[in-house]
Amino acid sequence: MKFQGKSRRRLTGAKRTASHGKRKYELGREAAETHINETKRKNVATTGGNRKVRLMQCNVVNVTDPANGNMTVTSIDNVIDNAANGHYVRRNIITKGSIITTGLGDAKVTSRPGQDGVVNAMLIN
Repeated sequence: MKFQGKSRRRLTGAKRTASHGKRKYELGREAAETHINETKRKNVATTGGNRKVRLMQCNVVNVTDPANGNMTVTSIDNVIDNAANGHYVRRNIITKGSIITTGLGDAKVTSRPGQDGVVNAMLIN
């Protein structure tokens, strides 16, 4: 698990006086790392009794055509670029900002699949 609280050191390198130790709510979680396969989702409990839908695997995308605003559900073929991490391309991991190949052409992912539970994209052809 990742710790998402303040660092114990200041930017200058001086030791920061901690007002408290690590707290449960400061823990991070593992990334969903959504990849191409039959759709599989997972519900995660969050603070306040809410939930997030983690999209673990997906093979369909909601593609919007910016020319006319029409939205079409189509299949995901491949990941061709990912600015978040170059290694995600060969592993076919989908994140926000990924460029994917679909049945309608290349599209850029606009949603956060690991937090929204769906893949939305805009055509870039």
